[in-house]
Amino acid sequence: MQPTVHSRHHAETGTWSYVVADAHTRVAAIIDPVLDFDAKSARIATASAQALLDIVAERGYDVRWLLETHAHADHLSAAHWLKGKLPGATLAIGAGIREVQHTFAARLDPDGAIATDGSQFDRLFNDDDVFEVGSVQARAIPVPGHTRDSLAYLIGDALFPGDSLFMPDAGTARCDFPGGDAATLYRSIRRLYDTLPDDTRVFVCHDYGPGGRAVACETSIGEQKRANLHVRDGTGEEEFVALRRARDATLAMPALILPALQVNLRGGALPEPERNGVRYLRLPLDSL
Repeated sequence: MQPTVHSRHHAETGTWSYVVADAHTRVAAIIDPVLDFDAKSARIATASAQALLDIVAERGYDVRWLLETHAHADHLSAAHWLKGKLPGATLAIGAGIREVQHTFAARLDPDGAIATDGSQFDRLFNDDDVFEVGSVQARAIPVPGHTRDSLAYLIGDALFPGDSLFMPDAGTARCDFPGGDAATLYRSIRRLYDTLPDDTRVFVCHDYGPGGRAVACETSIGEQKRANLHVRDGTGEEEFVALRRARDATLAMPALILPALQVNLRGGALPEPERNGVRYLRLPLDSL
């Protein structure tokens, strides 16, 4: 079945968020929502998340799922805020989130306030778990390599691969975060290529308009196989790993990685207020 897909681009972080709906039942899912965050002023806003709710309200959708493809390092998730507005929705992520929490929580939160059992989420998907968006069949496909918790959601004929695949002229996600692995990402992508029809629609999580082109969000499995900059048909694993490692060595850390992980490991919830009533994000320093 072909779900209806509404996209919204968050220009500040290059993130695409989606409302995906079954046209027959009006049941919908929201994928990778963004919380607006201005690092210079430490100000948080919800305009981008509200725009998703506006789409839902205008079309009379019933949101049953809030889906995260992984714990993002480049933006703060609005899933917790949306959960407050949509109490009937299930907040879900891959079961690998527990490994990611174990890796990062102690350094980002020495007081132990970030639970590492995934309990911040309503559902932890195991590999290839099946679920439904209304009458549309959906599946949580594991795509580790960028992170250990990375999932691609296949909803009807539409694939949402998170950061694993970008638009063909942008290639693939970095693999140098703790728990990332280029060979694993190659195998994850090859599994998508080898098991999904070429006409499967692919909706990417990020696009930055390389070369000055207009930002875009939709491609297909067939187009990826023909033209992906980093891994297309004929690209071998060793070639991809060498390319990915060389490129990753040139990349700076994402500007929002420290605040993003402190929020996203909590399912999008902000840290609890301190005694003065103010919420704080921590900035761990490397020793000189």
